[in-house]
Amino acid sequence: MATTAAKPLITVLGASGLLGTAVARELAVRPVRLRLVGRRPTSVPSGSHADVEVRIADLTRDDALASAVDGADAVIHLVAHMGNASTWRAAAVDPAAERVNLGLVHDLVDAIRTRRPARPPVVLFAGSVSQGGRSSSARFDGSEPDEPLTAYDQHKLDAERAIRAADAEGLIRGSTLRLATLYSRGTDPIALDRGVVSVMMRRAFAEQPLTMWNDGVPKRDLLCVDDAATAFVAALDRTDLVSGRHWLIGTGQATSVADLFTMIAKVVATQSGRPPVPVVPVPPAEHSMPTDTMDFVADPSMFQRATGWAPRVSLPDGLEGAAAAIAHEPT
Repeated sequence: MATTAAKPLITVLGASGLLGTAVARELAVRPVRLRLVGRRPTSVPSGSHADVEVRIADLTRDDALASAVDGADAVIHLVAHMGNASTWRAAAVDPAAERVNLGLVHDLVDAIRTRRPARPPVVLFAGSVSQGGRSSSARFDGSEPDEPLTAYDQHKLDAERAIRAADAEGLIRGSTLRLATLYSRGTDPIALDRGVVSVMMRRAFAEQPLTMWNDGVPKRDLLCVDDAATAFVAALDRTDLVSGRHWLIGTGQATSVADLFTMIAKVVATQSGRPPVPVVPVPPAEHSMPTDTMDFVADPSMFQRATGWAPRVSLPDGLEGAAAAIAHEPT
């Protein structure tokens, strides 16, 4: 059995969030040292084979980030600024957003440059399919010119470019996984999910209508967070193949907002025993953005060929799991 000193150290930044919790769960079954860093307490995954260290830290303060990644063989950067609204909306009005979404990546690169480890550490960064902006095809395949349309997506793109430059410098072995729209099926605490699926399910359980903008025409790629977590593990295992570029991570399946909300209404009705709540089109809110009218669907085939990863959770199964988790959530 490997000694503690011989085990690789993996730092997960943002470990207390929805994606961080799922990534930690996947990594905890491995004989590694796992440093879980979050703003809130992070639960140690049950049945862990890893040597787990939990840190509560505000990474924007002093040398907190440098300390968090000190000695790490790999860093999985999942931190994103969360305001009262969705992250991409908060980024446009909250001055702290750029500090978190972009500044922490610069801090990470600077910390590694200062210490100059003998072997460049792996750095995996969570990006977004939407940072590509507009696509002339039905699905993003990674070849599109990047034209971000929101402050959040610009932050993500600038952070990705910083990681790519550090990789080209030989400072790190870095890559970005541009993720489709995430949702939880309830494998981990469902309260961690603040995304559209969870929000609309809670409205349905409260017997409120599900309101949609633009007649629900825009299409989204719904990716279970469990599958997103295994994508990060796959990238970690194939660093030699994935470093130096970005990859699209999704199911490749397009679902309109109208169809998604209808599915949510039906699956909640099955759990509650009540009729499905209505799905109602309403005018877009004043804070709506151009991306609200666009399709964002990822073609993950290149990543699949490089790593062997594939999504396993179908949308119907994922929604059923999420609804069951919310229905049985402690009050």
